[in-house]
Amino acid sequence: MPSAGTATPPPSLWALVGATGTGKSALSLDLAEGLAARGRHAEIVNADAMQLYRGMDIGTAKLPVAERRGIPHHLLDVLDVTEEAAVARYQEDARAAIAAAHARGADAILVGGSGLYVSAVLFDFRFPPRDRAIRAALEAELDAHGPGALYERLSAQDPATAARVDPRNGRRIVRALEVLAQGSATHGAALPEEPALWHPRTRIVGLQTPRDVLVARLDARVEGMWRDGLRDEVAALRDQGLESGVTAARAIGYAQALAELRGELTREEAIAQTQALTRRYARRQVSWFRRYRDALWLPTGATAAELLTDDR
Repeated sequence: MPSAGTATPPPSLWALVGATGTGKSALSLDLAEGLAARGRHAEIVNADAMQLYRGMDIGTAKLPVAERRGIPHHLLDVLDVTEEAAVARYQEDARAAIAAAHARGADAILVGGSGLYVSAVLFDFRFPPRDRAIRAALEAELDAHGPGALYERLSAQDPATAARVDPRNGRRIVRALEVLAQGSATHGAALPEEPALWHPRTRIVGLQTPRDVLVARLDARVEGMWRDGLRDEVAALRDQGLESGVTAARAIGYAQALAELRGELTREEAIAQTQALTRRYARRQVSWFRRYRDALWLPTGATAAELLTDDR
C-alpha cells in the first residue's frame, strides 16, 4: 500500500501471455490479489478467443465462476456459438473493458493465449476494411473447392502473409485475399516489426514451460476434458447450432468431439487428434509471443510477488 504522502500511481495494463497450459489464469488471480494487498484493485480481461463463447467451458479450460475469487472478469461468455469471433470487434470491446476498469481506478490484467487478439489490444494495431461482396465470392470458392487453390493464390500475391497462415485455415485465407482484392499490398494484420504500445503503462509477462513438460501436461489435459464430459458439452452445444458456427465449430477439441458425435472418429481418435493439434497450437503460440521484445519471461509456477517486486 502506498505510504502517506506518496501519490497512488495511475492504473496499469498487465498482460499475461504464453502457450496454453502454462498457468496464466492461476497467476492472473494471484496477481490481482497481490495488487489488492497493496491497495490497488484489479480486474481481469479475457484474451482467449474461444472463451468468448457461452457454453464452451470444458474444452477451453474456462475458469468456473466459483474459482474466480470474487475478482471481476470481462469478455467471458459474450458470444453464442453461432456467432463469428472477429478480432477487430474484440479489440474494441477489450479496450473498452480496460478503459472502464481504469476509470474505476483498477489495474486491468489481460490474460490469454490467442496471439492476434492479445496483440490487437496491446499494440497500435489497425485492421484493414471489409467488403461483403468480395468476401461472399471468396467464401463461395472456398465452399466449392476448399482452401488449397485459395492458398496458392495468396502465396502468389502475398508470400509473407501466406507464410503466417495455416494452409487449412480457409477463414483466414479468405480474409487475407479479401484485403488484397481491395488494393492493399499486403494483408497487414500482423504484429508490426517495431510495435508501439496502445497504453503507456503496460507490463507484459510471458509464462514458459519446458517443451517436454508442457507436452505431457497438454496431453493429460485433453484426456481430462473427455473424462470431464467434453462430448456431452459439445452435444448440448450442437443443439444450440454449434455446427453452423463459423468460428466455434472449428475450435480444437470441439471439432473433434463433433466428429466423434457424427461417427467420423472414435473417442480414441478424437482425443489423439486433439492432442496433436493442441501441441501444434502451443508451438505457434510460443513463436508468436517470443516476438514481444519487452516481455518479462518467467517459468510456470512464478509467483505474483516476483512481478510486484519492482512495480511502481
